[in-house]
Amino acid sequence: MKNRIAFQGELGAYSHQACRDARPDMEALPCHTFEDVIGAVREGEARLAMLPVENTTYGRVADIHRLLPESGLRIVDEAFVRVHISLMALPGVALEELEVVRAHLVLIPQAAGFLSQYGIRGEAAADSAGAAAELAAEQSREVGVLASDLAAEIYGLNILARHIEDHSHNTTRFLIMEPEADFSRRGEHGMMTTFVFQVRNIPAALYKAMGGFATNGVNMTKLESYMVGGSFTATQFYADIEGHPEDPPVKRALEELDYFTEKLEILGVYPRDPRRD
Repeated sequence: MKNRIAFQGELGAYSHQACRDARPDMEALPCHTFEDVIGAVREGEARLAMLPVENTTYGRVADIHRLLPESGLRIVDEAFVRVHISLMALPGVALEELEVVRAHLVLIPQAAGFLSQYGIRGEAAADSAGAAAELAAEQSREVGVLASDLAAEIYGLNILARHIEDHSHNTTRFLIMEPEADFSRRGEHGMMTTFVFQVRNIPAALYKAMGGFATNGVNMTKLESYMVGGSFTATQFYADIEGHPEDPPVKRALEELDYFTEKLEILGVYPRDPRRD
């Protein structure tokens, strides 16, 4: 299997930045869709997959929770990327020359204050890194791009202003996945366990299933539901908890959860990222 880490998007995307930060010794492999990322790992074109799951501003990434259980991959690490927005243009272009900036739709509102200050109009693009590549190709002096510093580096653009986002908390959480699970204890900041489950069709099943985590003092950092199989009654839950499955409190909580579920599948056991704090 090639020493590559696959991500969705163009070179210079924030997912590419996540790959570079978390696995600097690996070659980043851009893919068109999340399904392509998963397929690249399953077919041996890449060793790892870098998949975004949630953002502090926009919540969970659409469809990703449906894809994870079906992927055949297992979570082995997590990575957090602070979304810093830079304004870039062709070399030699001054800020005052810009009439419009292009970026992914979600980035433009995050730099609304800066754009308003300079009277620059935002224009939505399919992908911010792709917009940077297009600008480098078309050589439009009146056009700028909002993207990562990495995109400017790759496409030879000049950064006119850095960190122009209105809010300083915007962070995306990524999961690093590979075909084989790793249940070893590692890292210096504790462990995380991610799993999916479906509750049995009994009254208050979810309430009863969650009771074991409360009574055993296990911290659940995420619990989300989504529909599966086209049914309004077959609801699947996705959960993140702090701890390792062999920790006595976690083990007891999972045993109690299993009693109230029709399906319970651990998607990964991995080191807790210190940036959670």
